[in-house]
Amino acid sequence: MAGYFSYAYSVVPFSPSLERTALGGVRGVADRPVHLVRSGEVAAAVSPVPEADFSQAALKAHLEDLDWLEPTARAHHSVVESLAVHTTVLPLRLATVYLDDTRVAQMLEAGRETFAGLLARLTGHAEWGVKVYVERPASAAVPPADAAPALEEPDPGRAYLRQRRHQHHARRDAWRTAEEVLRRIDAEVQGLAAQRARHRPQQGRLADTGGENVANDAYLVPHELAEEFRRRVRRAAEDAPGVRVDITGPWAPYSFAEPGVQEPGLQEGAAPG
Repeated sequence: MAGYFSYAYSVVPFSPSLERTALGGVRGVADRPVHLVRSGEVAAAVSPVPEADFSQAALKAHLEDLDWLEPTARAHHSVVESLAVHTTVLPLRLATVYLDDTRVAQMLEAGRETFAGLLARLTGHAEWGVKVYVERPASAAVPPADAAPALEEPDPGRAYLRQRRHQHHARRDAWRTAEEVLRRIDAEVQGLAAQRARHRPQQGRLADTGGENVANDAYLVPHELAEEFRRRVRRAAEDAPGVRVDITGPWAPYSFAEPGVQEPGLQEGAAPG
């Protein structure tokens, strides 16, 4: 298609009905319809995207522009999740772009055995996220300098130092509790999760949830064990003052999609043409 590249979302096991059941009416990045490109028993979900926005030079600029990146990421994940409702998915990285569908087919052919093996490993599983936060205690706020000192503490300077020591001790105790919660979680989910992936704790706007994110893990869990997994993680967080554990999912297995195959496309530096 002149003026368009092929944007690939995920690799899936090929099924003749999948395009109709999972992708009927689904719009992807740049609001374009999604279709399958097949190679043997595997296929890739693909949509055309305009060359003007997805050339190497354009992507370099766009990936630093949150106003462009956020809706693009939402569209990408929407396609992957639509497929995940119906089949096993092997998500590809955001902005995985090829010159055309022929290049997508070549990528599938080159990695067919690897993709088939990964899809077999992921079948029947979903990703669950577990985030551990050290919460900010209500008593952590430092009183303003012009606040009246407590009757039992006539020296405002001493009152301030006492408050700071209290904050320090509360934070230290919460971190120790968080470490214990992490040990409990590891023990509780032993034998339930097929794999675990450690991610960098979230910071800045992503972590603005009233606490400090100290652990950001993903677990690959069989569907039939998901409820037991959630119950055990919640149990590990009981009696843990100052610590909050958030469980999210089920998700497509983004953290466990590691094709390990060179993908011949624009991301390798190929010039459009």
